[in-house]
Amino acid sequence: MSTVKSKLAARTVAAETGGDVVAASAPVVDGTPELRRRELIDLVVESSGVKKKFAKPVVEAMLATLGSSLAEGRAFNLPPLGKLRINRAQEKDGNRIIICKVRQNKAAETPADDAGGTDAT
Repeated sequence: MSTVKSKLAARTVAAETGGDVVAASAPVVDGTPELRRRELIDLVVESSGVKKKFAKPVVEAMLATLGSSLAEGRAFNLPPLGKLRINRAQEKDGNRIIICKVRQNKAAETPADDAGGTDAT
């Protein structure tokens, strides 16, 4: 569901109930399960061909660096992941909630292997 549809649905609920909507539900993205750290490490091992014992510390260090950079409020420009910037952040119940925008190039949606090369058979 797009953000526009979510906002429109929230306004419709508010109009029907005669009040303001306190919190809208989280958007669902294709019903795809979230990517967890273990799966990310396995995917990196599969795509790079390096051994898991070498890939794991690198992936964990990268995630730690990205997490601390995000906590500092830094924007990212990391192709093919995309360009990420923080819209707003707030502290709630001892946690930081960060709302970000990610702009990703359409070309980044297609893996490089499927980019239209020819097979030599």
